[in-house]
Amino acid sequence: MLTRKSVKRFARDEDGHIVIFTVVMMTLMLMLAGVGVDVIRFDTVRTKQQQTLDRATLAAASLTQELNAENVVRDYFAKANMTDHLKLVQFERGFNASSVRAEAEMVITPIFMNLYDLTDSTKLVARGASQAEQRINNIEIMLVLDVSGSMAGTRLSNLKDAASEFIDTVLEQDTQNRVSIGIVPYNGQVNLPEYLQQSFTLVDDHGVTNVNCFDLPSSTYSSLSLSRTTGLPVTAHADTFSTQSTTSYLAPTEPGAIPNPANRWCPPSTANMLRAPTNNATALKNHINGLTAIGATSINAGMKWGMVMLDPSSRPLYTAMVGAGQTPSYFGNRPFSYTDRDAMKIVVLMTDGQHFAEERVNPGYRAGLAPIWFNASDSRYSVYQDRSSTSLDYYYPHANAWYSTPYGGSNAVRQTWPQIWANLRVSYVARQFIARPNGNTTTAYNNAMNAIRSLTPTSTMDSQLQQVCNLARNRNVLVYGISFEAPDLGRQQVEQCASSPSHHFTAAGLEIRTAFRSIATNITQLKLTQ
Repeated sequence: MLTRKSVKRFARDEDGHIVIFTVVMMTLMLMLAGVGVDVIRFDTVRTKQQQTLDRATLAAASLTQELNAENVVRDYFAKANMTDHLKLVQFERGFNASSVRAEAEMVITPIFMNLYDLTDSTKLVARGASQAEQRINNIEIMLVLDVSGSMAGTRLSNLKDAASEFIDTVLEQDTQNRVSIGIVPYNGQVNLPEYLQQSFTLVDDHGVTNVNCFDLPSSTYSSLSLSRTTGLPVTAHADTFSTQSTTSYLAPTEPGAIPNPANRWCPPSTANMLRAPTNNATALKNHINGLTAIGATSINAGMKWGMVMLDPSSRPLYTAMVGAGQTPSYFGNRPFSYTDRDAMKIVVLMTDGQHFAEERVNPGYRAGLAPIWFNASDSRYSVYQDRSSTSLDYYYPHANAWYSTPYGGSNAVRQTWPQIWANLRVSYVARQFIARPNGNTTTAYNNAMNAIRSLTPTSTMDSQLQQVCNLARNRNVLVYGISFEAPDLGRQQVEQCASSPSHHFTAAGLEIRTAFRSIATNITQLKLTQ
């Protein structure tokens, strides 16, 4: 029988059970909260570690990264205060790709899990791995090489050896036809193969075989492209440089009258022509080894044509080069766009000199009929000049007198300007055919020379070069410069053109091989700054 006393005792017994139950439940809740803290702490560390891995490998694998890949990864972990986490860094730089893999591990000792002995190991391990790769599949290279007269002898021999080795080094790893190399030899001008010259609109073409240069208008240096529809004047096959000292009559067969082949601004050549881009190492090296040293120095023209061959607007030229059998068909879709992330464009600009004032024959004197007659029977000329006060309009230089008909009568043949320049130097024509019949003064001679010939100041040529270089760099074209025993003015121009001071090399003698070797190594390892 329940009594009041027993009921009270039962109530006291129930209070004890509730306390015990409450304590157990609170312990379990604290345990779960503690485990949650350990888990959150573990996940926070693991996430930070993985994010550091991802950022580090992406930065280290970038093709624009100049620093050692492992050092880049370690630097990222040091800044994240995780130096001890990093366990492995592997990296590989191939011809056209960069790959970096990193692994990290962090051992965490849990606080609450250990209190409740809920894990056998009493430790949590945060492991992570990340791999990043960047690949450039297509590389376009133009070698812009000085072949002016000062390169004669050992300079040219050293250049040939260095450039040939460069070609072998760059192409030996290209097993997928991804790399094209073109060659732009330049002196006072850039000579094109005829099939390539015919891809443009010619003005005043003289038709001389293997003389295919253009007098590029100054406006063309303000862009990297070159119009194929706007007329371009063909460089006259004329000796504008040689002088003749006499103010009296000089027979046209005398040495002071006939052209000096070395002083023509665009010397005829099958060797010093622009070589279409290819990956045929033998063809490229044969072209290099055939180069000859002659003429003046127009670095601006060389760099301009190098960029023309890399500009996307020149794809029709590649069609012509493929059609001529000079460029493989699988390069027919080049040049690639400047914004193509899968392509890289490179110019190697080399000179041993500095700009030499360019000379051009003016319009009206390059093509068409000249007011000059030639009598082949005794190699004498006569010149027509409209003299309204008399009918004696033909000047005979050998007689220093005026007549009413050309010398030789019906045997006299009117000449074209290309015929005149094939046989006579400009200074001879200015003196004998213009100055002498018009007072024969220094002023008359100078006026005659200025009428026939124009000079481009070297300061203008410097500016034109830097215009093209700036445009190239702004388009992410990588420009290497080599100053090979060059004077200070030439060295400064090439150094200023290069992508950075580290992309410019000075060399003397056999050092040019070291310069080309360094550039080839940079390209093949893709340690590039753009």
